[in-house]
Amino acid sequence: MATSAHTEVPHEKGPFPPFKSDDFPSQLIWLTLSFVVLYVLLAKVALPRVASILEARKRRIEGDLADAAQAKAASDEAIAAYEKSLADARASAQALAAKTHQELAAQSEARRKELEAGLAGKLADAEKQIAATKAAAMKNVSGIATEAAASIVERLTGAAPDKTAIERAVAASLN
Repeated sequence: MATSAHTEVPHEKGPFPPFKSDDFPSQLIWLTLSFVVLYVLLAKVALPRVASILEARKRRIEGDLADAAQAKAASDEAIAAYEKSLADARASAQALAAKTHQELAAQSEARRKELEAGLAGKLADAEKQIAATKAAAMKNVSGIATEAAASIVERLTGAAPDKTAIERAVAASLN
């Protein structure tokens, strides 16, 4: 008698248990029962939670979009106000520049007229002085010309000329 270390009892091998046709009705009942329980759990617990999460997410997205639209409208208003104030500042600067230009032109014109009046007065005084100097010089020129003519005639002819004739000739040539 041989002793074996293996104590397993040989048994007959049958089909895989889920494929036994004797177990089909109980398996169908458990399948139906499990399906119904899972369906109820999903329908009553899991799906409402998912739906509420999706709804909350949708509300948050819509709220964020509304906030973004309000922020955009506010920024558009701020941009419009900025552009208006910039246009006003430009117009004010241009008006100020035009006013300053006119004031400076008026001051310049007044200064020019003042200088012209002063120069005209100086010019009149200078012309009077020139006329006086010319008259004095002409008196001297007449005397010098008379003397020079007498001297030239005397040299050329050797005799002293008539003083009145030379004065008449010099006066006729000067006028």
